[in-house]
Amino acid sequence: MRKLLTIAAAFAFALPVWANEPENNVTDTNEFPTTVSSEDEPSGFLTSMLNEAIENAMDPQGPGPRRGHGGPDRPAPKDDKPQYGRTVTGFASAPKFGGYYIGRYSYSDQDGSHGGAGFNQRLIRAYVDGTIFKDFKYRIQVQTNNSSFHMKDVFIEWQHYSFFKIKVGQYKRAFGFENPMNPWDITAGDYSLFTKALTGHDDYVKKAAGGPSDSDGGRDQGVQIQGDFGKMKGGYDLIHYQIGLWNGQGINASDADGKKDLIGTIQVQPVKNLFIGFFGWHGGYVLNGEEHTKERYAFGLKYDNKGWTLRGEWGHGQSDLGKADAWYVIGGMPVNDWWKLAAEYQCYRLGKEWSNSHNMYSLISNFQFHKNLMFQIQYNYNNKRSLGDDANFNEIWGEIYFRF
Repeated sequence: MRKLLTIAAAFAFALPVWANEPENNVTDTNEFPTTVSSEDEPSGFLTSMLNEAIENAMDPQGPGPRRGHGGPDRPAPKDDKPQYGRTVTGFASAPKFGGYYIGRYSYSDQDGSHGGAGFNQRLIRAYVDGTIFKDFKYRIQVQTNNSSFHMKDVFIEWQHYSFFKIKVGQYKRAFGFENPMNPWDITAGDYSLFTKALTGHDDYVKKAAGGPSDSDGGRDQGVQIQGDFGKMKGGYDLIHYQIGLWNGQGINASDADGKKDLIGTIQVQPVKNLFIGFFGWHGGYVLNGEEHTKERYAFGLKYDNKGWTLRGEWGHGQSDLGKADAWYVIGGMPVNDWWKLAAEYQCYRLGKEWSNSHNMYSLISNFQFHKNLMFQIQYNYNNKRSLGDDANFNEIWGEIYFRF
């Protein structure tokens, strides 16, 4: 483990040298935000045509209905400043639609698994987002997988100042680097054991309390402030922060005890695209009138640039129902413009006991032939020590991603 961390640290400092962009090609940070988030998704080939048609119809200078606040014959100039009021009809961006599908074939030689799950829908998502007055961003995202259909995200965020934004609704918790990332961007075929157990995808406290096994997707309902500041010479921000209050019950659920989860992160970007983050969580989960505590902290490192990926996180959780810890390290490199290879090691320990540990070693190959089409093959060697003599087993995942 010590050797693995040493190699990861060396890789982290070498990558900016190998893949750093020239300063004169620095992209404006308003176009590409500092943090990677689940809402940073391009449109697919069908929804891009729909979005273009809507934008043309809403353009004050283009064909179709005018969107000016003075009626169809008095379009509002694009640079006009609005006067707030309930009768204002202009100054809203064209809504942007998008959607994507991830399908999987899974094989396993684990005893009792009967060869694995076979073919299944990992997820199908559809979303719409846009802005009002340029300062208010909204988003609605729904998901179905097999027979489950549910609301994933619904929020509005005031974004007038880059250093102070206010977000209200249902969205990803501010805990972990991997949690807010889109499934397309995590490199592996699924979120890590760290993300599942400690950020709410498959929360260990919820499972220990006997709660439902459905995933929260790392989401909850609440209010959050976030921002970026400390502009550096290369055009990026040194500091990113998020802090918020959430219900604590997870996705599509109301508060159960009148208390709130306090979750926050502070992230430093000493070199462009290299982030070092610290995360904290104080809260609880209520089931059948009983409250169970959640005290967590984590730290990690993340680097993504031009197909090069290095990400690692470690976290600790403490509850009246027990404790747990987890960590992972993943590294990836581009072979060419459409082929990327990666390897990952991860570990989750219920009770922080090696006898209850789940260790996974993975080799991953991604083939992205188009921005809207990607294939992935992943091999996993598992060591799940709580299974005793059946602790070791192999898995093969084949996945297809496409945007529509």
